[in-house]
Amino acid sequence: MNSKLKFLIVTIIPFLLSCSARSDCSEQAKTIISRHVVRFTRPPQRIPAKVSVDAPLLGNGFMGIAMSGNPEHQVFYAARNDFWRLKSGHNESYPAVLGKIEVSIPGLQGASWLAEQHLYEAVTVARFAKDDFSVTYRTYVAALDDVAVIEIGMEGKGSLEGNVRLSLPAAGKEIVERLPLDRAFPEKREQDAVDGIHYITRAFEDSVDIPAKAAMALQTVDSPDGSFTLSEGKTVRIVCATSGNFKSGDCREAAISKVRESVAPRSLRAMEARHGEWWKNYWEKSFVSIPDSAVEKQYYLSLYGMASSSRDTDFPPGLFGIWITQEQPAWAGDYHLNYNYQAPFYALYSANRIEQALPCPTPLLAFMPRGKYYSEKITGISDGILYPVGIGPLGIETTRWTPMMEKYYRKWKDNGNIEDEGMFWGQKSNASYAVVNLSMHFYSTWDREFTRKVYPLVRASAIFWEKYLAYEDDRYIDRNDAIHEGTVGDTNPILSLGLIRQTMRTATDMGELLGEDAGRREKWMHIHDRLPKFPLQERNGKTVFRLTEEGMDWVNGNTLAIQHIYPAGQIGLDSDPELRKVAINTMQEMQCWLDSNGSNSFFPASVRVGYHPDTIMFHLNRYVEHTFPNGFQLNNPHGIENFSTVPNTVNEMLCSGHQGVVRLFPVWNRGRDASFHQIRVKGAFLISAKLKNGEIGDVSVFSEQGRELNLLNPWKGREITVKGAEGQQSYEGERIRIKTEKGITYRLYPINN
Repeated sequence: MNSKLKFLIVTIIPFLLSCSARSDCSEQAKTIISRHVVRFTRPPQRIPAKVSVDAPLLGNGFMGIAMSGNPEHQVFYAARNDFWRLKSGHNESYPAVLGKIEVSIPGLQGASWLAEQHLYEAVTVARFAKDDFSVTYRTYVAALDDVAVIEIGMEGKGSLEGNVRLSLPAAGKEIVERLPLDRAFPEKREQDAVDGIHYITRAFEDSVDIPAKAAMALQTVDSPDGSFTLSEGKTVRIVCATSGNFKSGDCREAAISKVRESVAPRSLRAMEARHGEWWKNYWEKSFVSIPDSAVEKQYYLSLYGMASSSRDTDFPPGLFGIWITQEQPAWAGDYHLNYNYQAPFYALYSANRIEQALPCPTPLLAFMPRGKYYSEKITGISDGILYPVGIGPLGIETTRWTPMMEKYYRKWKDNGNIEDEGMFWGQKSNASYAVVNLSMHFYSTWDREFTRKVYPLVRASAIFWEKYLAYEDDRYIDRNDAIHEGTVGDTNPILSLGLIRQTMRTATDMGELLGEDAGRREKWMHIHDRLPKFPLQERNGKTVFRLTEEGMDWVNGNTLAIQHIYPAGQIGLDSDPELRKVAINTMQEMQCWLDSNGSNSFFPASVRVGYHPDTIMFHLNRYVEHTFPNGFQLNNPHGIENFSTVPNTVNEMLCSGHQGVVRLFPVWNRGRDASFHQIRVKGAFLISAKLKNGEIGDVSVFSEQGRELNLLNPWKGREITVKGAEGQQSYEGERIRIKTEKGITYRLYPINN
């Protein structure tokens, strides 16, 4: 073949086709996501609060804004993922409020209230109407700059006077002292102005383990004192920047400088253009289209929430994300390791939002020295790890025993829930629960660099169980564990059995990829294969799972009876049919679709075992109706953990790679049209497909790592053609194994017969 012709066929034509495909995907993403606008029809009622709020939420993964207040007095709460009081001790460490932007326009008293969040552009527009005029706030937190921009405009006759001020958290409102347990801690504050730029700083430097400081600077453009007059055709612009000592040596100067360089019209236009481009690229990474508009809207709202709260690789979001509005939030707003910390990240792997998942391992790795201390001190295992229930950033332990606890919480120690200085509630599984997301990330990317980074933690968790479990009668026994917080002394808790299996398999596969621990891997799989079967019992004439082999048998509420299915991943569509039947029986008995502690596990577990798809979608729709407009659950104080529930469930229903088999629309009503673009599955494959009129089409597979694809034939009983860079090949059979090359997209078609 002529070399120029070969170059044209192999290089230029595929490039042009891929450009066309990218353009088409870009338009599809924009069309789908732009139709979802989140509406708030009344001022937020639950703010400030120590728990999740009901306000419009904005952020860029480093800096967050929660909008609140009445039309005449708008309050924008600001926080940063890296601004904590950092002191190991119960009720001594927490993410803190940084400050507030307060905008007062007295003439708006009595106006109507409406806020709309445009997810595709990540811009929030609030409109307050009264008599024959209205005022509009247009707000965004720049995706690539720690800057919030508020633009205020007016329609109608006349004018309105207003002012803007930057304020520190107030005692009794944002800082609540509830002695003796919740108290106000020493801090340093500054508030001043320079060249028309107002700034505040807060710092926790006294009686802490690690000093922390953050700054916030603000300028009302063309108004040194913050006062302004609104009239039709005039726009008032407010520019606010934040910074922290972990990002800048002088965070106050960094924030002031950022405001100074951002206020010029050209700078603002460039910043907003970068913002729009980042979000455009974010939405194109993966998207779905389904016929249930309410569920689809919640799907994208959840992904919006994670993009807004999780990008700082050193400081992931805590229980309430980046939206802290009151000091000392519930449960210290920390990283709770018996599911709450892990749950927000569950959907990010299948949704191909790996950037938002990258912060997850950081605090888990930072806590390893303390985890090793507890392992040796409490169990005598020097090279394992044992984690308590609550940790924070940079190795901080948020639940550590303190002298004050001797007086007020002595019963916790007397009941065995405190061991040494750690709050374990009897549970040995927290370190293996920490492995959950690392395992998901590993199998969905097979990223060697990531694997090398997290392998020490996975290895140490495997070694702990290797040495802790008792080997009796050809099986490994887990004694003196706990299925629920405080059920000290349980034997073989069902969750631990699932997590141990997951840890052993993950440690083995990671070690094999890295060429490490060859001498240990056989032992780890020996444990994996000889752990006890999941305990069973009879309830209401059906065989269901039992919470432990010896100890607690059942509890109404919570989802620990099925978390060995998800997130531990030990039962799926390839499992023994009788075991799947037990799983479905258990879920029917539990009915935890709207549970305060684990709907994010219950829904994906229902997909994994093949629950009826219409039933899942019915309950998913009810779940969506049971939320505030911002996506937080009604009557549930917990925060961002439920951002994973809808996207994770939908993705699993549309495309699954569980148990090493890729299935298209595995738990989906084939009579309901749907499509998806680039769902990520185990094996580092990005899958796209469409279901229309009951027929599957437009199937493509991008192989990120060049691994073998094990595919359940989407066209049962038919031969298929697979087209790749080097031509095409035909396959037949129920399961098809396709050798792939790294970086190549494969297109699949049924052969008509």
